[in-house]
Amino acid sequence: MRVLIIGQGGREHALAWKIKQSPDVSQIFVAPGNAGTALEPGITNVNIAATDVPALLDFARIEKIDLTIVGPEAPLAEGIVDAFQAAHFPIFGPTQKAAQLETSKVFSKTFMAKHGIPTAAFATFEDKVLAKKYINDHPLPLVVKASGLMAGKGVIICENKEEALAAIETLLSDHQSEIVIESFLEGEEVSFIVMTDGIHIVPLATSQDHKRRDEGDLGPNTGGMGAYSPVAWVDSTLEEKILNTVIQPTLKALAKENTPYCGFLYAGLMISPKGDIHVLEFNCRLGDPETQALIPRLKTDLFALCWAATHSQLQNKCVEWDDRVAVSVVLCAAGYPGPVQTGDAIHHYKMDGDTAVKFFVSGAKSQNQQLMTAGGRVLCISALGQTVHEAREKALYWAEQVTWPGKFYRKDIGWRAVKRE
Repeated sequence: MRVLIIGQGGREHALAWKIKQSPDVSQIFVAPGNAGTALEPGITNVNIAATDVPALLDFARIEKIDLTIVGPEAPLAEGIVDAFQAAHFPIFGPTQKAAQLETSKVFSKTFMAKHGIPTAAFATFEDKVLAKKYINDHPLPLVVKASGLMAGKGVIICENKEEALAAIETLLSDHQSEIVIESFLEGEEVSFIVMTDGIHIVPLATSQDHKRRDEGDLGPNTGGMGAYSPVAWVDSTLEEKILNTVIQPTLKALAKENTPYCGFLYAGLMISPKGDIHVLEFNCRLGDPETQALIPRLKTDLFALCWAATHSQLQNKCVEWDDRVAVSVVLCAAGYPGPVQTGDAIHHYKMDGDTAVKFFVSGAKSQNQQLMTAGGRVLCISALGQTVHEAREKALYWAEQVTWPGKFYRKDIGWRAVKRE
């Protein structure tokens, strides 16, 4: 089988690396890919942008691609799945309409309210004056969210009125026509991701992302500074509750609205101390860096699962996981999540035979056989261990070895789990 993976980040590097392990896969193309996918045997980068749907479809025709897997959200928003399905090319991912669960926070929140899916109280605004009046009339803290795609950085937690007013000014001036303001929820977050063919559901292992830039979960939101999997306190009872109150009602409501959903469905959840569940957000693809924590633990053939989903055959499929814990630590360029300097040489990023550790490239390019920084999140180091603490220590050891000017990373990924341990 010949597989095309769409995207260029660490998530896509991890997907390509895992898919290549399938005995049914002969060749993998990644469009556009990155320096990491270029170095993997049997994987070829294709110089086509992830959002250039006509060019990607032409490539699929010419190369006789058997299955396409969509990594990031932007091509979903562009309708890549609709185009490939119309041309009868199997593709794993939701349609443009279904992907509104992620691409429009207003659509998502309204959808949840309509169908009784638990989420925080909210209001939507296009007008700054009305949004600011809402701030004056409601208790703080509040959360201000851009409605459109912001690469994980369009969420601002506002502790006081000044921060909330500034967030409104920033987001409604940053190419956004609408924002969501919602109540702040107390509890602990968990990423709950499933694969679905629209009817059948295969839950993946739980994971916990760390969105804030600084240790102790402080500082601005980012695309993700690291993750660990599994989250031990999410037991089978809580997992069943999540499936019954969030995942299944969402898929049934989409089907009822003639919007069947095939692909990864990611529910970012807040679990209260009492065990109450609220949806913070939906993503219509795998998370990054949750993927880099999940993929090293996955023992099941991922290609076979994606193939089954695109052919409505996910029933009776199950997933086997490595019993060890995985921790992924993201190495960032100075300035992230704001403007960053690129073009710095990266040194000491290779490993000598440690199969429990894997480097995934996110924002880096190869120049004259030298790896160079090319984005805010540059590398992700994923490590396996018997405990969160052990896995994290392995990842941090390798994080320290890698060097470039201004490199930084969080050293406390999984800190809640380590505290429990």
